Amino acid sequence: MSLFRKIFGSKSDHSGEELKSGDRGRYMPEIKLPIDERFTINFKANGGKFLYCENLNEIFFNLEHIIEENNWKEKKTLLLDENLKNKFINSNLKGTNKISESTFFLTTCENLIANDGSLLITSKQIFEKKLPELPVNFIVFATTSQIVENIGEGLRGIKSKNRQKIPTNITTIKHFKSGAEKDFLSYGSSAKNLYLLLLEDL
Repeated sequence: MSLFRKIFGSKSDHSGEELKSGDRGRYMPEIKLPIDERFTINFKANGGKFLYCENLNEIFFNLEHIIEENNWKEKKTLLLDENLKNKFINSNLKGTNKISESTFFLTTCENLIANDGSLLITSKQIFEKKLPELPVNFIVFATTSQIVENIGEGLRGIKSKNRQKIPTNITTIKHFKSGAEKDFLSYGSSAKNLYLLLLEDL
């Protein structure tokens, strides 16, 4: 209930009603959602497909379903990351390191950016390839500890983790709908059909 109404009373018939959250004043600060919720909302708004997993078995199960759903069982997977090859060695993927032969790209990312729902990637994931050169279909394996507030925080993290040699080719993927309407800032970026397999590790 309003403080002024408590002190001075109100002539209105509705004086006993409490203010609902929807009636907050326009100058009141917004209620800030937790960082993981903000990322999820913004990521989905960008057109991304999101699968939350509590353990690695759920990651493997969901990966299998993505492949079945898209009829990719006989298609080749672009796999550039040796660690990822070892992690998914039992998933019966037909791996290749040739872009021209692949239907989808299985990769990791550096960070998940909460304030705009984008994914931060570097040469560790895509080497010196440009996004338009890579397959239109992405499956990204990431963990909840990789969610950061904004790109600046992600870049600081990359710098602190790689003091000897900072990765090159740093970029973000933000558009997950082909043919999506783009603004000036997104000019030249490449839309990807993207699935995110997010593992809880916090």
